[in-house]
Amino acid sequence: MQTAQLQSVRDWANEKAQGGQEPPWAWFQYMKLVETLDAILAGMASTVTTTEDLPELVARPATHLRLAACNGSQDTSQFRPCQPSTGPLPM
Repeated sequence: MQTAQLQSVRDWANEKAQGGQEPPWAWFQYMKLVETLDAILAGMASTVTTTEDLPELVARPATHLRLAACNGSQDTSQFRPCQPSTGPLPM
């Protein structure tokens, strides 16, 4: 959704909550919707950046993941037997 659409839904929910015509359970849901939309809009506003703000993203060449070989032997770990408990477990 676009910011303007989210803002219009937030305004609608706020009007419904402030209208005084809704039952308490609906008012609570409208207020949760308003708070959630406030958080989403704040998050969207904080992540809007341009390439001028982050020049290192423009200058960095694209890199890709590559497979790496595992040359170590899996048989080098030593076996550790379980240690017996020191006493009976409480019931």
